[in-house]
Amino acid sequence: MKVSARNAFEGTITALGNGKVNAEIELTTAGGDKIVAVVTEGSVQSLGLVVGKSATAYVKAPWVMLLAGDGVVKFSARNQLAGTVDAIQKGAVNSEVIIKLPGGSMVCSVITNEAVLELGLKLGVPAVALIKASHVILSV
Repeated sequence: MKVSARNAFEGTITALGNGKVNAEIELTTAGGDKIVAVVTEGSVQSLGLVVGKSATAYVKAPWVMLLAGDGVVKFSARNQLAGTVDAIQKGAVNSEVIIKLPGGSMVCSVITNEAVLELGLKLGVPAVALIKASHVILSV
């Protein structure tokens, strides 16, 4: 399967919280990085999602917000992935910023060039990738 989402996290489902309409799924990568997704109960059933099952979480780069620093600010986004800036590719209007997480996963974000400057993003500086759980797409 080929997808246009820049972020793909392969891992194992390590937690599943069922609700009446939606479920919260925690996926843990081999390096220990965790991604939380919210999907419908229908998706839980149709994909056969259970703890211990392998899955892949996808997130489009424009859906990833960035926070400069160590993330001491509180946000409602379930995924607050702290790491360091590993790469910045500047374009005419936007830049692609890659954050390396402690477990080795890479998170790609596309933000404006102005935001890169305002946040002081440079190679090696701490940054946090913020991803709403509802922006995570799961596949098995």
